[in-house]
Amino acid sequence: MNGYPVNEGSFGITNQMPPFFKVFGGLILILVVGMFLYAIIRAASTWTTNQASDVITSAATVLDKRTEVWGGSGDSSSSTNYYVTFELADGTRIELQVRGDRFGLIVVGDQGQLTYQGTRFKEFNR
Repeated sequence: MNGYPVNEGSFGITNQMPPFFKVFGGLILILVVGMFLYAIIRAASTWTTNQASDVITSAATVLDKRTEVWGGSGDSSSSTNYYVTFELADGTRIELQVRGDRFGLIVVGDQGQLTYQGTRFKEFNR
């Protein structure tokens, strides 16, 4: 072309790859990027829905508590999510994720005032 050698750089190796590996690698890349986009869109959608919801305070009874532990293999630490199921005055049940410090203060059978916004736990006062 202009007399200079063409530098293929790191993409020169893809010219030597069989087509199967090119297609498979592309699909894996699309899958990983798609999963990240899905997680971001889902989190943004939940946040938007919660922000648009009214803050509700209702008489409630604590029906159950549960934890979800994930991670923690080998030298890595684990993480725990805490959930409490409430029964509202009208008989409907709602499970909300709560922080660990609040989870320890709530006892099954407690009755009080639950404040929540969408799926977001705000407060529970006995």
